[in-house]
Amino acid sequence: MRTVKELAEEIVAREGGYVNDPDDPGGPTKYGVTLATLRRLQLDVTQDGDVNVADVKALTRADALEVFVLHYFHKPHIDLLPEQLQPSVFDMYVNAGSNAVRILQKLFNDMGQRVGVDGTIGPKTALAAEIASAWAPDHIADAYGIARRNYYYALADRRPASRKYARRRDGGKGGWIRRAEEFIAPRYHLSEAEHRARTAKWH
Repeated sequence: MRTVKELAEEIVAREGGYVNDPDDPGGPTKYGVTLATLRRLQLDVTQDGDVNVADVKALTRADALEVFVLHYFHKPHIDLLPEQLQPSVFDMYVNAGSNAVRILQKLFNDMGQRVGVDGTIGPKTALAAEIASAWAPDHIADAYGIARRNYYYALADRRPASRKYARRRDGGKGGWIRRAEEFIAPRYHLSEAEHRARTAKWH
């Protein structure tokens, strides 16, 4: 089992450096940490009395690791989940906030459990995770990864500006889909033909 710091380091590497994509609702971002996150946490990196784009640009990898471990792993209680679920849920929490947990809770409901879909990991969700993991120890991580992949496709269905994150210009798998499939066993990856069929209606 990788440590939470190792998982966070992988996320930072996956997220990359500074970007400010107008189609990304997160706005200015560096190492996966957005300006909105810095403001919410009141992290004045430059210590000039204001949290703005300059703070995003000044953010270091070490800063990002600290933010992720504390605010995206421990505070949401991802550490209460079975080990096989932690990497993907952690990565998704960085990418989509509490929607990462809602996807998990919906999955548990699909598996026959009754869990509130509130985006919060409490005792009931933690217990449901243990039960689901016991039911399908070799597949629960794949099931979550597939649900995550479906979430990305559905989001791109609803929001045309986000389609470039799910499908490349040449029609191949975009970053969102490849990212989800990093946590899914290869036998459950979509073929290029299946991906193209899934996105064929997009313009």
